[in-house]
Amino acid sequence: MTTRPKRKVTYSLPEGLVNDIAQVVSEGAAPSYSAFVEEALTDAVKSARERALGRAFADAASDPVFLDDIETAMDDFRYADSETEGSGS
Repeated sequence: MTTRPKRKVTYSLPEGLVNDIAQVVSEGAAPSYSAFVEEALTDAVKSARERALGRAFADAASDPVFLDDIETAMDDFRYADSETEGSGS
């Protein structure tokens, strides 16, 4: 497994959160503070991207131009799909 290059950064966090991180790392939640923070931030980035994608899907689902385009595409492929029905393809 290859590791991506690392860059040292500095953030200010509430003291209580730093203490909580220290406690869970000492309990074995991660091999180090950096590993714990990296995992937490990776999860947060993934979650933020999933929320943004969900908003984009919701916007598309209520966009009449997009919905018309989808319906047109479905109509265009309806004949092609019916040709392959039951052919085992």
